[in-house]
Amino acid sequence: MNILQLMLLAGGLASVGALVVAAFAGPSASKESNRRLRAVRLRHSESTSDRLEAQMRKAVAARKPRVHRIAGSGSRIDALALRLHRTGKGWSVTQYLYSSLGLAGFIAAIIFLKSGALFLALAIGLAAGAGIPHMAVNHFIKRRANSFTVKFPDAIELLVRGLRSGLPVTETLGVVAQEVPGPVGEEFKLITDRIKVGKTMEDALQETADRLAMPEFNFFCITLAIQRETGGNLAETLANLADVLRKRAQMKLKIRAMSSESKASAYIVGALPFIVFGMIWWINPNYIGTFFIDQRLIVAGLGGLIWMGIGAFIMAKMVSFEI
Repeated sequence: MNILQLMLLAGGLASVGALVVAAFAGPSASKESNRRLRAVRLRHSESTSDRLEAQMRKAVAARKPRVHRIAGSGSRIDALALRLHRTGKGWSVTQYLYSSLGLAGFIAAIIFLKSGALFLALAIGLAAGAGIPHMAVNHFIKRRANSFTVKFPDAIELLVRGLRSGLPVTETLGVVAQEVPGPVGEEFKLITDRIKVGKTMEDALQETADRLAMPEFNFFCITLAIQRETGGNLAETLANLADVLRKRAQMKLKIRAMSSESKASAYIVGALPFIVFGMIWWINPNYIGTFFIDQRLIVAGLGGLIWMGIGAFIMAKMVSFEI
């Protein structure tokens, strides 16, 4: 057994051990007891803010099982279909799978014809076929989510103006669906269509929140749920929510601007080894062709990729901030 096979065997055993530990590790008993004590204290508190926090936690906890079920925790196909739906492109699961297989076969054929290493070509082809479509779907989901976030405060302010003019909530939702362009209008049109076929407004909003999985829309649903339980001026509450969402978007833009230099440096440093490798391979393939044949060079390359991945992960965590 050579050194490459030993490294692959050790990596497989380590992965299996990590999966076993993750599968049998249960929740912390101390954290669970502290959470229950805090919930009881908030529920029986005489403070208005504590009661409001308890109701908000109750609303969030009531949503979690449904979120996990719709997100496809029991079916990978349902989860993939949900992700494709979030792109807004109308792609189907069959199209996604065929595209992934075609891309994997095309890249594997190119690598095999260039290097002659069958297993390396299959590994790179499978990685590209699984990774590139996944990243493309993530890109379109993120772009649609950003478009939704930009227009959502305007939709809430339109709701506020409709409520202050005396219209009911369901009518103002229809106005938003007609007046606001882009993903916001599309989602609110789906909400109004569900209400027209007999669903309650809470169920229609909850189904959209489960499908979008966006904090901004979750804030909107939780605000409506709390206002329905506690009462008060809904227009004023939604106006405050719109102001909070605008400030949240501004903070995201500030963080993006402050971290743009670090991200650019990370992209350049991470892409430079691959660019140099590709240029040398293009100019003199015989010089670097042994990289795919010699086992020592293969192990060195795998080790370098692992360390580069760890460094990229650390840099990504350093410039990632939760708002």
